[in-house]
Amino acid sequence: MSELQMGAIEAKFADIIWENEPIASAELARRSEEVLGWKKTTSYTVLKRLCDKGIFQNVKGTVTSLLSRREFYAMQSEKFVDETFEGSLPAFLAAFTTRKQLSAAEIAELRRMIDEYEEER
Repeated sequence: MSELQMGAIEAKFADIIWENEPIASAELARRSEEVLGWKKTTSYTVLKRLCDKGIFQNVKGTVTSLLSRREFYAMQSEKFVDETFEGSLPAFLAAFTTRKQLSAAEIAELRRMIDEYEEER
């Protein structure tokens, strides 16, 4: 599997797939023209690139994901924390909260997630 990255426009294209899968490649091209203003050839080129990266597959004209949206972005987040904060989630949160105030709801959600994680262990 090659480098798992997507640019902003590729991510919009990927969203079309994730929101509609399984989707026929012809229908994907049609929706890409509507949503992104792309020609059919552009859709097929980007689809091939994302298939080559191992994110999607196109089998007999039907496009499905090999990675869900959640799995893909979880991998991206993990890679970012690993590369930027030496894998330290607390260091990431400390840096994040120096410029952005967490709301009470966000703090409660983080606490809930930690509690669930501890219960599972």
